Parts: sequence; C-alpha cells; structure tokens
Amino acid sequence: MIDRPSGPLPIDAPVPGSSFTDLLESIGAAPAISVPEGASIPSAPEGTTVLALRYEGGVVMAGDRRATEGHLVAHRRIRKVFPADKYSAVAIAGTAGLAIDMVRLFQVELEHYEKIEGVRLSLEGKASFLARLVRSQLPMAFQGLVVVPLFAGFDERDDEGKVYTFDVVGGRYEEIEFGSTGSGSRLARSYLRTVYEQGLSGEEAAAFAVRALVSAAVEDTATGGPDLRRGILPNVVRIDQDGVEELSDSVIGPIAETAVETIR
Repeated sequence: MIDRPSGPLPIDAPVPGSSFTDLLESIGAAPAISVPEGASIPSAPEGTTVLALRYEGGVVMAGDRRATEGHLVAHRRIRKVFPADKYSAVAIAGTAGLAIDMVRLFQVELEHYEKIEGVRLSLEGKASFLARLVRSQLPMAFQGLVVVPLFAGFDERDDEGKVYTFDVVGGRYEEIEFGSTGSGSRLARSYLRTVYEQGLSGEEAAAFAVRALVSAAVEDTATGGPDLRRGILPNVVRIDQDGVEELSDSVIGPIAETAVETIR
C-alpha cells in the first residue's frame, strides 16, 4: 500500500535544491510503498530484454515488446524504451508497473533539475541519479518485485554516446561497447559480442540491435521477437548530437524481416 501524509502539507518546509524526490520527502509527500507482514506478492507483468550499443557518434537502444506473467504472455506490445530527456533514454526490465513509474519519476527529476539549475544534468549525473532510484526500490526487490533499468545517452561534454548498466542494489557500470539487461540479456550480449566492431554507423548499430533481440528470442521464451504478421516490431531509439530519435516502423520493418530470415 502507499502511505500518504494526512492533513495540509507544510508550506514553510525547506527546499532541498534541485532534486524533485528530495523536495517531496522534505514536505512529507513522497509515496512509500510497503508490503504488510505475511502478505503474498501478487504475480505482476515483467518486461524482458533490452539492450544498447555504441556507434560512431552516438548510441542505439532497443527493446522487445513482450511482457510475461509467469509462463504466460501478459502483453505483446509493451513499450520498454523511453526518452529520459533530449539527449538520453532509459529502458526497463523487471516488474513492469514499478519500472514505468520509475521512468516517469526519472523524467520529472531531469526536467526539474534543468528548470532549477538552468542547465542539463551531465550524463554521468543522470546515470548516478537513476542508480539512486534503483536503490530506493531495494525493499521491493527483497519481496521479489525487481526493477533493473538500462540507461544510454549522448555525452555533450565528451561528444560521444555512452551506455550504463545497473544491478538490483543500485550499482552503476559504464559499458565500453554495449550492454543489456533482462531475461534474454546473456543471449543478446553473446550475439553482439560476435558482430560488434568499432566505427559502426547508426544504421548498422540499429540492425545489430534488432538481430540481437531476435537471437535472444530464439532461445528465451520470455523475449518476444518481431511479429511481422501482427506488425509488432522492436522499440528502437537512436541518440546522437541531435538528440533522441525513435526509429519508425517503416525503418525497423525491413531490418526485422531480414533478421528473422537470417538468425537461426
């Protein structure tokens, strides 16, 4: 359940700076999720495989569209890759409902920081704050409701794309070439390890991302491959010096069709 403060909120509460989460906590308005002792955790839809890889001048992030609930398919068209701000994106794996709420809070945090400080938070700062949000979910992780995101963006200071992975306790790790999380992440990384090379173009990176998802879907039943008949295609974004661009189905469709035919 969610514990909310009773009575009017204090208007003279100290303002903690540029963190929206700290602001909510300072006035007692931060949602607190708790599980009553002895309560059983209900089965909840889970997002599966997401990945990101660097290319010359940016980074591509992609996710399959399937959410599972136990051994069943809960959703076939779930969105797992979201713009965080103009120059970064976050992808979700784990308990879908909690993960989507985390993404929304993360988006608000970045917007709030930019409004208060007048500048964008650095890419490393964004990754560190996302790690903090993951760590705040640790009590729920002990109950089996795990959220592990993937973060990528264009670093305006270093003029290059970067990829960050996380663990369940909020550890943050910068990946040199590519990263992946979710049930099919090992299979996706195995594929990328065989094809990745320095100096990829954005088009090549997008093609490898889709092929890696198809490769994972071949062996991992929780990962949904492209469904060409239903028109269900991976969610893919490209991030470079011009910002976040979501690739349309007209672009991803031919890539997915080729991947389905070539990946065995």
